[in-house]
Parts: sequence; structure tokens; C-alpha cells
Amino acid sequence: MGRHSLPDAYAREERGDASPRRRRRTIAVATLLVLAVATGTAVAVKGGLLSFSESCEDSAVRLTLAASPDIAPAVHAIAEQTLADEVKSDGRCLDVEVVARDSYKVADALASGAEAPGFQVWLPDSDLWLDRAEGLGTGTPISPSDSVASSPVTLAMVPSASKRLGWPEKTYSWAESVGAALRSGKVRLGAADPARSATGLLALTSIGASSAQQGGDSDTRVAETAKVLAERMSDSDAQVLETLARSGSGAEEGNPKRNQAVLISEQAAFTHNAEATGSGRLDLFYPEDGTPLLDYPYTLVDEEKLTLPQSRAALRFMTLLNDRSSQAVFARYGFRPADGGADDAVVTPAGGKSPQPYDTSAAEAPSAKELQEMLGMWTITVQSARLTTVVDASGSMATPVPGSGRSRMDVTKESLIQALTQFTPDDEIGLWEFATTLDGEKDYRKLMPTRRLGDPAQGGSTHREKLSAAFAGLQPVPGGATGLYDTVLASYQEARSTYVKGKFNALVILTDGSNQDENGISRSALAARLKELADPERPVPVIAIAVGPDADREEVAEIARITGGDGYEVSDPAEIQAVIFRAIMTAGQNGRAAQE
Repeated sequence: MGRHSLPDAYAREERGDASPRRRRRTIAVATLLVLAVATGTAVAVKGGLLSFSESCEDSAVRLTLAASPDIAPAVHAIAEQTLADEVKSDGRCLDVEVVARDSYKVADALASGAEAPGFQVWLPDSDLWLDRAEGLGTGTPISPSDSVASSPVTLAMVPSASKRLGWPEKTYSWAESVGAALRSGKVRLGAADPARSATGLLALTSIGASSAQQGGDSDTRVAETAKVLAERMSDSDAQVLETLARSGSGAEEGNPKRNQAVLISEQAAFTHNAEATGSGRLDLFYPEDGTPLLDYPYTLVDEEKLTLPQSRAALRFMTLLNDRSSQAVFARYGFRPADGGADDAVVTPAGGKSPQPYDTSAAEAPSAKELQEMLGMWTITVQSARLTTVVDASGSMATPVPGSGRSRMDVTKESLIQALTQFTPDDEIGLWEFATTLDGEKDYRKLMPTRRLGDPAQGGSTHREKLSAAFAGLQPVPGGATGLYDTVLASYQEARSTYVKGKFNALVILTDGSNQDENGISRSALAARLKELADPERPVPVIAIAVGPDADREEVAEIARITGGDGYEVSDPAEIQAVIFRAIMTAGQNGRAAQE
């Protein structure tokens, strides 16, 4: 089963498919350790070295496991049975407390490392959260192992809506199914926030990949779909189910606040249908181009700080979750086994029916780049962006990129032009360039104002077209050095003074070097001024991207963090597009969290 990855804000490198997954290595070690422990314990018992006369309550090894809310009840049932059966690890009973925690909240908390997590094991609904938890490598370390269950992401509809789309005989691709639902004009489609929901993110990424297969302007189609979903977005998977029409009555079906279709997991539909009746039950469409899986990876938290009994007990419980009796418990709660194999005992109650392709192989996991771009696009779709792009034009930007035959500036321009296509006409983008003494004594020059991309421009073109041409026209300044500090201050002051409420305002700075203007503002003075200017009520995070081996990523990161932004590093300027979208998503989430 493929592994999903979030952007470098969450993972420092994309794992290639050619090498074994890190989690696969962990499970091999864990299995050997558990077998060794089990063998050693058996020998000790036979030799009378361990006594089982103590009560479980007195001798138990206690663990706390934070589980995604959907799987927490099943794991709790298994943990209770484990304790009741006096299952032991090293001769001591296993006492596992299961607490329900939203995966995105746990991931953010672990990434920050601000406080002790309070649990030794984490079971998120998708391994895409693992990379988010890893952050920039400064948070709480985690040790992922194999999945314990799975559930495919599907499109669920109330019967009146599904029949209009030809369920169950009619099958669709992801793009076709969502398109058909939206085009009908009578099917209101809801989803959970992809920035907080693995189900929402995997569904949206699948829609994007499916749209790309159709050809044409797929980016525009996906952006339009995202806009529609954003208008009916819920914060969580549980909340999106609450938006469904509660009956087939005219009042409920006609209520504009009620949805007839939602993007949810098969397991969520299983749980919903167990309590619903008649017209309140859901029918499931399984897209014919494959459904991604929620995969529930078993993860140790801060393993080095676990005691030896805790570590062994955690690994012992992992093996229990994968045994036959536990898998039967998961099935009773609507989960598939980790390999995604379909079982009619789960599929039928969830709302699946032939000839819907519910038993086909899971879709290939989206790549890190796809997830980065989709999250960035989602952020600027939910809240239109206002970005001022500030590009280093110093002489070093003429340096060739190894293996490409082109300069840093050439590759940077191409990446920026490509990124521009991902923004909507309502997004506002401007352009500055900088190098020492570029404009008299100033190190910076404004090339294009920050305006709506869809606004008309001279000559019958649009601001987007003029901006694209301005990107293409960027050239390194021979002998120009990096006038970074003065440029950051000037561009930040303007971005703050022209702040637009209701948009995601940010400053994107790309540089391939460190500050070289000895006559400008000092680093300490710049930091002090940025602290004075930064306003949490009118946030303008700086997204600083260090390009190439000569750039000082820590320098730009420290400057950016004062404003609520962060610094990023790319060895190849071709990566800039993906980094911008990842940074937008991260800064957008940080801003949202600060407002809550």
C-alpha cells in the first residue's frame, strides 16, 4: 500500500518508491523484538523466574494511545478485551487507555514540540499526518510502523440524489462523479476541510488527478470544484455528516443548508447507516479510477523516552491489533484490513453495491508534490491570496544550475510562471526585484503592483498576462550584490500598509545569497522593526525561500518567523513552485490557528 506524504513543511525529503518505506523497516525490527521478548518470557516462566500471581491491576504496564476519533471506539474495545483476558507483555498485563484525538491537532502539537504529548502511541487516520508531525525536524520524534486497518474514500449520497445519477449501475471517475453531482444543480455537495481532514485532502487530490486525465484546463476545473466545496466546507469528518438531509421530506431535501452528497470514508458511511433508516441512509459511489485509502499507521511517540516495559508493551499491543480477533473487531466497526481488501459484510452496510467497483485496487497514493500543490491551491481558494513576490536579481542568479544548462534566474522564472497558473482571477500578485544599488541608492525596484490577476491591463491584456511577462523579463544585474535587509523592510512595510482584509496576505522573498549591503539596515535593526510592524490582527507572514547552496536558510527563516512566516530551502529552483504552495498552506494554517 502506498505511503502518502505532505510537503517539506512536514517532511524534509520525499521518500522514493525504490527503497523500503521507513515504516516497513520499523515493523521488521519491532516484530523481531516482540518475538524475542515472547520467547524470553516463555523461558523465564518455565524456569520460574517470573511469577503471574500478581493481579493485573498491580502489575500492569500502562500506556496511553491517542487515536483518530473514527477508529478510537474499535481500539478501545480491543484494549478492554486485552485487559480482561489478562494478555501480558514480559509477564505484566497490558492496560491501554485509548483517547480520541483529531489527527491534525496531534500532528501540529507534535510538530511544535512545545509540550509533552501525554501519550506513548498515536494512531492517526492517515500516514500523511506523519510527515506533518515531523515538521522541520525540531518537534517530538515519532516512529511509525505498519497500518492496522484501512477505509477507502468515497462519494456518498442520499438515495434520492444517488438515483438521479444512476446508482448503482452507473459508474464514474472521480472527476465525472463530482462533476455530475455539481452539474445536476440539485445535488449539494459537502466535504471536510482538506487542511484538517485526510478524507477531504485525499478526495480533492483524487479529483485533481482525475481532472488532469481528462485534458484541457484541468487546473481551472479543480479550482472551480474547490470553490464549490469551500462554500459548503465543514471543519471535520463528523461535522460533514451532520450537514446531510435527515429525511426524504421536501422540507429537508429543499433546505439549502442540507447536503445530499458528501465526500467521506466507507467506514464513516458504515457508522452513519447503522443508525439511519430509509431515506436517511447513504449510497456509495466508488470511482472507477480508484479510491485512496485511510490507512491508520501505528506510531510510537518519542520512543527514546519510553521505558523498556512501555516500549515492549506498545509493540506487543501493535501485534495484537493485527491478529485475527482484533481484525474481526475492526470489521464490526466498518473497517477493512490494512491491505484494503473488500468484505461484503462491511461494504453492503456502508452503502456499497455492485456493479460499483468497491473491490478494485486502491488508487496510487498521491505524491508529495501533488499534495503540496493541492493544499496550497485549497488555501488560496478558501481565502483568496494577496502576494507580493520579491525576487533576487543579484549577479549570482546567473550561476548555472548543475545538470540543466540554465541559470538560477532562468529556472526561477520558469517555476514562478508555472506557479502563476495555479492562482485564480481574484488572487492579487505583485512583483519586486532587488540587488544592491538597483535603483539609485535603493536595493529594490517595484516592477508590477499587487493587483487582481483578472484585472484588465493596457493593450487589452490582463494583470496575469502582464505579470507573466514581467517574470519572463527578469535578468541578473551584473556585479549586483544581495541587498536583502533593506528590501525585506521596504516590501514588508508596503505589504502591511496595503493589507486587504479577507484575503491571505503574504510576502514571498526568493534569494540565492545572504545580505551583502554593508551600508543598509543591520540584521538586529531589521528584526526590531519587523517586530514593531507585525500585527496579529492584520497578519502578513514572510515566506522566505533560500535558493541554491549559497543562500542562508537559517538567516531568512529567523527573519520570516518574526512575521509569522518561515524559511524554506531549495537546491533546485525548479522546486520553487511546490515550495510556494506548501508555504502558503502552512502560513495560512498558522494564521487560522492563531485566530481560533
